[in-house]
Amino acid sequence: MARVSIEYKDHIAHVTLTRGDKMNALDSEMVKAIIAAGQEVAASDARAVVLSGEGKSFCAGLDLMSFAQMGQVDPQDWLMTRSHHDANEMQEVAMVWRRLPMPVIAAIQGVAYGGGLQLALGADIRIAAPDARLSVMEMKWGIVPDMGAMALLPRLLRSDVLRRLTYTAEVVQAEQALNWGLVTELAKDPLVRAQDLASQIANQSPAAIRAAKRLIEQAEAEDRGSVLLAESTEQVALIGKPEQMEVIAAQMGGRKPVFK
Repeated sequence: MARVSIEYKDHIAHVTLTRGDKMNALDSEMVKAIIAAGQEVAASDARAVVLSGEGKSFCAGLDLMSFAQMGQVDPQDWLMTRSHHDANEMQEVAMVWRRLPMPVIAAIQGVAYGGGLQLALGADIRIAAPDARLSVMEMKWGIVPDMGAMALLPRLLRSDVLRRLTYTAEVVQAEQALNWGLVTELAKDPLVRAQDLASQIANQSPAAIRAAKRLIEQAEAEDRGSVLLAESTEQVALIGKPEQMEVIAAQMGGRKPVFK
């Protein structure tokens, strides 16, 4: 069965987890399909991505069979191999979206638990339904979050909140998740809101948007001097180029810019 679908429309890649009958839980096929989808979109000319799950929930995390299989594999071989850049296969489920050159918006309904939450963390922006529930759930199974959470959560949460969620595996309601910074905003229909936001982004200069994403990633990870130099480098590559000239012409003419 297909695990992920991709549709391109109006310069937006709509990526949907299609295991709705299982709350889009992650099995081996789903893991590989998510990574493959990210790799396909990375090579496309999409200007924004909407990441969602069909059915009642975004993603419930690893399915029970995956937990059962943990006892049958050598964790050293399974997890220590850097098979995808600086990540292992499980980490790449989240990190492939962070590596994309274009912004990714996750639309969260129902639950985003464990690996499902970490998948959403790979997005630039997370929009959740008011009744959505989220959890750093790994401690429930006697393990730690290891699908990119510890590379991404410290950028979003205070240390004490991160520790509380990690140590307790408690389920957090969407409003609390918003207050803590785990999600970006709430929307009655998160998918529609994500699509609207993606359209807004897709109407901006593609080169500038990609430069902005690279710059933000660098700003969050490197020292001030490197960031200041990166700002200058990215700006030099944009100023006076055709896309920027089109933006200026459109602004002056009171119209929407048109990009090739």
